[in-house]
Amino acid sequence: MHNEFMQRAIALAMDNVRSGRGGPFGAVVVKDGAIIAEGANCVTAVNDPTAHAEIVAIRAACRALGTFQLTACDIYTSCEPCPMCLGAIYWARPAHVFFAATAADAAAAGFDDSFIYEQLPLPTEQRKIPMMPLMREQALAAFRAWLDTPGKIPY
Repeated sequence: MHNEFMQRAIALAMDNVRSGRGGPFGAVVVKDGAIIAEGANCVTAVNDPTAHAEIVAIRAACRALGTFQLTACDIYTSCEPCPMCLGAIYWARPAHVFFAATAADAAAAGFDDSFIYEQLPLPTEQRKIPMMPLMREQALAAFRAWLDTPGKIPY
């Protein structure tokens, strides 16, 4: 069954390129042996830099299941996830992730995310995009309110 699901993710990527809707990336979310959600890259189609195939599929799967975690699901993606998608995948907590092409393959096609990995370990003041702290003490009030809220749903 793994090959069937990966074939669908790759088909979504191919269809996306052929239709001109977006980049060569597709993803499916599977639960109990059935595809419950699909996604294809639509960054340029919807002017949303977060509209990667994995993110689109995760959002659709969460809506379909009525939950914010995909603990009993598997994700099949046509390419190794980028840093943003990897973060979303960890927050979604699927059981497994299967990918076809590698990050190096994506880089060879012009989708190189290595610069993001290089930025992550740098102190915020040394990153390419300046990141400066502002109003931390005021922002901590929201965390205190969260900690004091009974019945909150931790994630």
